[in-house]
Amino acid sequence: MVFATGVANPVARAQISSAPVLRTVYSSNRIMNAVTTTDKGRVFMSFPYWGGGGNGPTMGELLPDGSMRPFPDAGWNDWEQSHDALHSFVRVNAIRIGPDGLLWVVDSGEANVGGKPGPPNGAPAKLVAFDPVTRRPVHLIVLRQGTTRYSYVDDLRFHDNTLILTDAGDPALILVNLHNGRQRRILSHRQCVTDERPMRAEGQILMTGNREARIHADQLEVSPDGQILYFQPSSGPMWKVATADLENTSLTDAQLSAHVKFFYDTPTTGGTAIDGNGNLYVSDVDRLRILKITPEGKATTFIADPRLVWADAMWITASGSLWIPAIQLNRTATFQSDGISRVKLPVNIYAIDAHLKPPRQY
Repeated sequence: MVFATGVANPVARAQISSAPVLRTVYSSNRIMNAVTTTDKGRVFMSFPYWGGGGNGPTMGELLPDGSMRPFPDAGWNDWEQSHDALHSFVRVNAIRIGPDGLLWVVDSGEANVGGKPGPPNGAPAKLVAFDPVTRRPVHLIVLRQGTTRYSYVDDLRFHDNTLILTDAGDPALILVNLHNGRQRRILSHRQCVTDERPMRAEGQILMTGNREARIHADQLEVSPDGQILYFQPSSGPMWKVATADLENTSLTDAQLSAHVKFFYDTPTTGGTAIDGNGNLYVSDVDRLRILKITPEGKATTFIADPRLVWADAMWITASGSLWIPAIQLNRTATFQSDGISRVKLPVNIYAIDAHLKPPRQY
């Protein structure tokens, strides 16, 4: 950030001195796409199959000496050799410590956003929840019932015993009932989950090949009181719906859609977070900034910094720091007309020590 000097106005000087400051918490020559931390300070990261940058685990724990240890072990990180779809990571797209203290992993299987349908006998999308202490899986949920051949299961949030997922490939939300294992696709192809407008990053329309990129239902957050789900396609805008309506199985999809309300006209977004006061933090990958949006829908710029190139899945730590992976997704080969990556290594995870109130819902 650039700070002005010689400011005479004491109010202006106070505003400058209190501006958020980014610090680097991790740098890598491999692109990471998610970070999550336990209350005791353990740090876990995932590395996408499209990231490149050499060999290493798909899922890792960052150790105090700066090294990355495969999590839970090398076997789970050896899909290319084992091809064991149920006991190895295929394409990890999201990770987070849940309110149950488990480390939840969203594995999209052999799927692509907006590409060819997944192979009929390919690795299915799945959720795996690990006990961070024992490193053993507690839940393994195969998502065949809630997905289609065009699905790309993207991200996860929690509400009581309901798991809420976004489908970025075949627009919908997916609900999983942890009590009975039932999976439901809802709001399929509704406006609120469908990317209907160009995505913009660093001043350019995001393209894949010779067509505009489309990433459907992507970001989602549950309010700290558990009553509201906020969600959106990556292009925006953001919508909201009561979780009570979301989980009401007596509502038809059309009736549920009528309960969905417009919340905020968000820009193209890489990632979000929500604090314990219900404020949303939304990355603007076009203008390289993070917006802070109150529960009433009032937005301000939380931080703007040229280093925030495609700020992705953000995380609020137990101490109230906002962690921001800046993964440069728009610069990867997939989104270049000539297929050549423009990523400037290293990629970084930044933190803002903003003393935010951590959310109860994750």
